[in-house]
Amino acid sequence: MMEGVEGDASSAPPRYALKPSRISSEDILFCVDVDAESLVEMKVAGPNGRPLTRLDTIKQSILLFVHSKLAINPDHRFAFATLSKSASWLRKEFSSDVESAAAAVRSLSATSACGHADLTQLFRIAAHEAKKSRVQNRIFRVILMYCRSSLQPQHQWPFNQKLFTLDVIYLHDKPGPENCPQQVYDALVDALEHVSEYEGHIHESGQGLTRILFRHMCMLLSHPQQRCPQDYLDIPKSLVKKSVATDSAPAEEAMTVSIQ
Repeated sequence: MMEGVEGDASSAPPRYALKPSRISSEDILFCVDVDAESLVEMKVAGPNGRPLTRLDTIKQSILLFVHSKLAINPDHRFAFATLSKSASWLRKEFSSDVESAAAAVRSLSATSACGHADLTQLFRIAAHEAKKSRVQNRIFRVILMYCRSSLQPQHQWPFNQKLFTLDVIYLHDKPGPENCPQQVYDALVDALEHVSEYEGHIHESGQGLTRILFRHMCMLLSHPQQRCPQDYLDIPKSLVKKSVATDSAPAEEAMTVSIQ
């Protein structure tokens, strides 16, 4: 909203003001892919030397998210589901209790290869729960953790029904004869844009590094009502060591900061 008088050169410069709006507490449903590909090992082992799988690091990242989100606002609530051929509840009750969330996360386990994943049931669950959240002046978000490198997820959902926000973290293998992570990623983007009420974000990694997953999860702490489009997001910043300026550069330009 802009205040000012158009065409009056003597008036003060226009003043911009944002209309006040309420930032709602969130009900967040984590949906974790439990296909056999969630058992692929990460590149870095755990503190005791035991190999870490994708599922291990997903569990750690979810607990990091829950603790951090509750530190921001203790009124946020969490529930958990799994994705095999379709989505099913793991813990249906939404709660702000950390111990309850930790127990649900510890109970996650992978299954055999599940084939194509149909996200339709996940969206049905989310839409149903989102209506209940709205009655309580809350908003609903799904965070999908997807791990399949060769099988694109499918869904059937109307374009005009956007009741919740979808975020995705996609862990995958490198492209190869049997893998098509780009096509899978594109299908996930399509699903996100198809159902999201607010700005949904998607992050992917094929590097098998735990720290990258944790970084992505921390970026999803941002509240959907306060987000810019992901294309405009310029974080995290790359920590690049700046080159030393030449002697011929002016003094003001010769000052550099070296980040080790």
